[in-house]
Amino acid sequence: MSHAKAIPSAPHNMGNPLTARRWSPYAAGAGIGVLSWITFWLMGEALGTSTSLASAAGMVEHIVNPAHVRETSYLSALVVAKPPFDWQMALDVMLPVGAFLAWRLGGGSAGPSMPDYWRQRFGTSRVRRDVAAFLGGALMVFGARLAGGCTSGHCISGGLQLAVSSFVFTAVLFVAGIATTYLLYGRLRGSALAGER
Repeated sequence: MSHAKAIPSAPHNMGNPLTARRWSPYAAGAGIGVLSWITFWLMGEALGTSTSLASAAGMVEHIVNPAHVRETSYLSALVVAKPPFDWQMALDVMLPVGAFLAWRLGGGSAGPSMPDYWRQRFGTSRVRRDVAAFLGGALMVFGARLAGGCTSGHCISGGLQLAVSSFVFTAVLFVAGIATTYLLYGRLRGSALAGER
């Protein structure tokens, strides 16, 4: 079955990985694995991203109410006991920079600002789309801190250490993601969702 709006898949030409439009998923997965080894070796910690968001919130609160941060064991461990701007926060700051550079080097062009499946289900309001994206991100961060790690901390770092909690997290992540997609988009997946792949 062909879809007129389907995005043509770029070949996984890894001749020059810096200018490739798309990497092989096997090469990308191996690269993340090697990065995890390096993180454990050099930093003595697992690769993760969500803790630095809590650290940033703690730094802001430390400016307003330092006594409360010192008295709260969770925030104190993130902000007082160690330098709050550490390698993980530097990673989070540079992730959008790296994504932008990869897009530019790969010859990327501006795509649609709103996916077809979103427009068909929720309309063309940019404000609604931005608010939904913000709230979705906030829920993801809350869930990551509640679970003691995000997809990189659990699915990648915890998974490669064979942590049972990380396998449970990954299974729940996929089940919840599929259920949420059905709740948001219903039967729309057959046409519009396929056309966005």
